[in-house]
Amino acid sequence: MNRIYCGHVTEKLLDETITLSGWVATRRDHGGIIFIDLRDYTGLVQLIFDPEDKELFENAESLRSEYVIQVSGKVGNRFEGTINNDLATGKIELIVSDLIILNKSKTPPFKINDLEINEDQRLQYRYLDIRSNNMQRNLRFRSQLINLIRDFFNSEGFVDIETPILTKTTPEGARDYLVPSRIHANHFFALPQSPQLFKQTLMIGGIDKYFQIAKCFRDEDLRSDRQPEFTQLDVEISFTDEESVMSITERLFTRIFKEILNYNDVIKFNRITYLEALDKYGCDKPDLRNPLVFHNIKDIVKDVEFKVFSDHVTKKDSRIIALKIPNGCDLSRKDIDTYTELVKRFGAKGLAYIKCENISNIEDGVTSPIKKYLTNDVLQSIIDKVDARDNDLIFFSADNNKIVNDSMSVLIKEIAANLRLLQSEWSLLWVTDYPLFELDTKTKQITSIHHPFTSPKNPGDLDGDPLSISSRAYDFIINGNEIGGGSIRIHSKDVQTKIFELLGISDEEMNTKFGFFLNALSYGCPPHGGIAFGIDRLAMILLQLDSIREIIAFPKTQSTACLMTEAPSEANNQQLAELSIKTIKNK
Repeated sequence: MNRIYCGHVTEKLLDETITLSGWVATRRDHGGIIFIDLRDYTGLVQLIFDPEDKELFENAESLRSEYVIQVSGKVGNRFEGTINNDLATGKIELIVSDLIILNKSKTPPFKINDLEINEDQRLQYRYLDIRSNNMQRNLRFRSQLINLIRDFFNSEGFVDIETPILTKTTPEGARDYLVPSRIHANHFFALPQSPQLFKQTLMIGGIDKYFQIAKCFRDEDLRSDRQPEFTQLDVEISFTDEESVMSITERLFTRIFKEILNYNDVIKFNRITYLEALDKYGCDKPDLRNPLVFHNIKDIVKDVEFKVFSDHVTKKDSRIIALKIPNGCDLSRKDIDTYTELVKRFGAKGLAYIKCENISNIEDGVTSPIKKYLTNDVLQSIIDKVDARDNDLIFFSADNNKIVNDSMSVLIKEIAANLRLLQSEWSLLWVTDYPLFELDTKTKQITSIHHPFTSPKNPGDLDGDPLSISSRAYDFIINGNEIGGGSIRIHSKDVQTKIFELLGISDEEMNTKFGFFLNALSYGCPPHGGIAFGIDRLAMILLQLDSIREIIAFPKTQSTACLMTEAPSEANNQQLAELSIKTIKNK
């Protein structure tokens, strides 16, 4: 039969006899008549059971929340005074003539569409939570997004190729999930953190344009925008450059915004270099909707005897910045204390400030706990530098680069949200010109900022200072969230070997972990590059959700557990013996 959905029953079907199926949302008894709200993913429709049909009425009396039923009846107008203009079906009702109870339900632990449900309970009973309007919307949006992505890349001549899930463990920035092999005792497969080596190998194999919606796995600490298993859009192109990869990405996102979000404004793709992003925003994923920016004032305060400043004036790895807050004099002492505690969590020792109540009168109109350390000339130079106005407040930070950048980048995000300073709905941004390496402050070893297969801008620079080498990497940012990252890859075996050596990878480890790939590079590898996007995070940002779990059907908790299936779980002794594994019980 042609199914009619609840939300599609309108006045156009008046006086027609139709059949509906769905779940009982609510039941009400009024004046001897039973009213049922029948629900499916499209909406609600009101059912009426007349007591004159005793058998039908008795069946209706047995209905409870979340029973699955099928009803037939005639569509009629609601009586005046009972119309619900908040519902698409609010002007009609179905006068039921036939009822079939397809399945009964236990009393659910919570009401569907209750917005106050504890998240752990939602995840434990995810099959009930998925019935909610929000989860139905989110999952159907995700499906629509993935369908558009597939359609786009198919129309651009890309080949959709699946790469292995059981693969080789390689260092890619996070811990691998390992899978023991029964046949090869004491050996392990790894679940892929990304299809990086496989997609590059496909380029060597002559697949000039590849894409895949790939499952990836990373054993890392979770946040609101991370999951241990996630879905990635993977793209790779032969004989390409940065501009070509960015161009096809921009065409894809133009379609996403117009066709999925119905966004009709001009879509602007901004660009900023990595160093400029750190200088102005303290991070490599700035939200350009935020008007708050850092102002370097080390040259202005170089002769100031305020110890917080003087300790860092001559240090190359330190910075001193000022941050103007429009109308910041309206902040309370409690607000300032809260922001001070926030930056302290990121290593800052405090948060100095001046209040610019009347900038034309520095003597009396500018106040600060640190004013006694600053001459009027210095204050005037700072006010001019940040372009302060009356009633503005200026925060200061002085410390090593990392502490200033980490603490103040969080601060500008927090203040912009609290004071509602964001100037538009969307900010789409490319961050370019990344360094190839960075120094791990704990191990004092250099590591790849992206991954060890990223091409240097000039391979000749590899014989110089590793930390000064520029890469051909680029990240794509939406509203201050990293959505995707990519690079032009290394296609020379000699260059790839040199990168491994700079990273401290021994010849033995190189051969064990990457021997197959280095060998493949010896057989005519074309220049190539690509990009990868987190589908889950992208959908979360486009729907403006706070948690990635809201866009995944069956997510893990912050502790990497599935409350619905109670995974992970123990394996029995026979399974472990077959895998040559012994477990150690925690004491």
